[in-house]
Amino acid sequence: MSGQNEELSLPSLFHRALTTAAQAVDLPTIQDETQSLIRSAINDLGQCRSRISALSLFSPNEHLSDIPTRDLVYILVPYALSEVLSRVKATGREERLEIANNVKRCLESFVNYLESYEVISEEDKTLYGASAASLIDPAKRRELKIKQFKREKDIKARIETVRRRTNQNVVETSSNLELIASMLPAPSDVSESEDLDSDTEDAMREGLILLLRYLFAESRTQLESTIQEMELLRHAPPEPSQRSLDDPRMGSRREEDNIWRLDPPLNRGGPDGKGPLLDPQGKPLRPFMILPSNAAERARIQAQVFQADHRLPTMTIDEYLAIEQDRGNIISGGGPASEQQPTSKEQLTLDAEQDGTAFGEDKAEEKRLKDESWARYTDANPRGSGNTMNRG
Repeated sequence: MSGQNEELSLPSLFHRALTTAAQAVDLPTIQDETQSLIRSAINDLGQCRSRISALSLFSPNEHLSDIPTRDLVYILVPYALSEVLSRVKATGREERLEIANNVKRCLESFVNYLESYEVISEEDKTLYGASAASLIDPAKRRELKIKQFKREKDIKARIETVRRRTNQNVVETSSNLELIASMLPAPSDVSESEDLDSDTEDAMREGLILLLRYLFAESRTQLESTIQEMELLRHAPPEPSQRSLDDPRMGSRREEDNIWRLDPPLNRGGPDGKGPLLDPQGKPLRPFMILPSNAAERARIQAQVFQADHRLPTMTIDEYLAIEQDRGNIISGGGPASEQQPTSKEQLTLDAEQDGTAFGEDKAEEKRLKDESWARYTDANPRGSGNTMNRG
């Protein structure tokens, strides 16, 4: 494998490592196939770091403008390595602590690169320098997270714009490793001896700087989570060993725990749970239920076990409305037909106008009595004399 790595160029080796790692992201971490891909990616990325160090591509005396676009992509190697290392399967606490420590060193190396070459603006340093977990006020913590999210969303949108400008067939990426691989030129397209086209180089450099700023935010968040994980692992209780489990003193410890239990464990009455209910002293040996002696009563209680927990209806809605109709509790009439019907006063006036009939004379007399009664009422109660309260 090392001989094949020596034959590959640095761009090809880095591109292969990203492609292999991106394949492992979509697979369950616990599978052997996933771990095989992760080990291959770690090996390739380790070779990339060794070659970068041997070639002295980065120097603390340089500025960002002094780094060629072709070499700028290799600042991403520590970040890619941290992403791959975080997916290594660990079987114990010490192993996981060592992996987390390696992830922390890779993230710190990546962040130091960006800060030393002034890739990150002072605004972003201030925005991502503050830890959301350290803020006590929930409103300020929420406001900080919203600002960080909006900033990341804006940078991601600008990256997509640059990708569309440099590549017409833009494929949606599901992980940051795929995003890094999509920003790099294919190893077969550009050799180490060729110079990139001026427009292509400018667009690629702009996209890479935006990508570095975007992954800076991701690295700060991941670094904070890794440090918290390491603290938890350091202060976790020691793992129980097989020797402690075989210690005969553990039996007395279990008996002591059972004494202090509020509900001591019951003897199930034998392996099948069908032994005697009580011991000679009358202590229950297994759970049991007291039921009535009457078989019919036991059957009734058993039938009530599986039933609805609410009262079921005894009649349909139509049957209920029919009963209410018979009781006279439903008002009928109304609508446009009722609007055209005369009122009781109007009907009395019409009936009183039927002259020459006994019915008409009776209605006329009834109307006269009602008018006189109303006249007496209005004389005794003039208009406006009803409510005399609250007058000035």
